[in-house]
Amino acid sequence: MEKYRCVICDYIYDPAEGDPGNGVPAGTPFSDLPADWVCPLCGADKSNFEKI
Repeated sequence: MEKYRCVICDYIYDPAEGDPGNGVPAGTPFSDLPADWVCPLCGADKSNFEKI
């Protein structure tokens, strides 16, 4: 699965880890994140992420 980077703060969303602190289980692809999911570090929305 592909990782995505926040262009604002450089947070890396890794699908293998998910975002358990925000209710996203490990194994969740970026494309399957809820529409209202935001970067856990800076609060940027999904449009501020780029595939790496």
